Amino acid sequence: MLLTLDTVKESLLGGVLIGAAAAGLLLINGRIAGISGILGEAIHLRAPTWRYAFLAGLIGSAFVAPLIGIAPVVPQHQAGLAALGIAGLLVGFGTRLSNGCTSGHGVCGLANLSPRSLVATLTFMAVAAATVFVVRHLLPPGALT
Repeated sequence: MLLTLDTVKESLLGGVLIGAAAAGLLLINGRIAGISGILGEAIHLRAPTWRYAFLAGLIGSAFVAPLIGIAPVVPQHQAGLAALGIAGLLVGFGTRLSNGCTSGHGVCGLANLSPRSLVATLTFMAVAAATVFVVRHLLPPGALT
């Protein structure tokens, strides 16, 4: 994938929106924008309305982006349903193990200079890099389909 000016602009816009959402939630509700925690509480169906609104904004942004000229992201790697299921379980396990997700630790925790969030974020990034290396260089083509 080539780095283009459009990619830089869209990445910058995404970062600004994530930062604004995290800052807004902290300023308005006094809450950390940890998506796994927000989703976990929303599943109980008796969570405060702001949790559902926050999740709707996350999902809705994918539908609004094309309306403002941002092309949808096309996955570079297609994985089979079993691989996606295993990946989802591993992400869920990691999120539970670290008491948070990339948004809670990587965005909000690092902004608050949390040592625990620094360790969690470095761990997320190292595992992600190792996973990409294994999938792209060690597995035979089509192994995950």
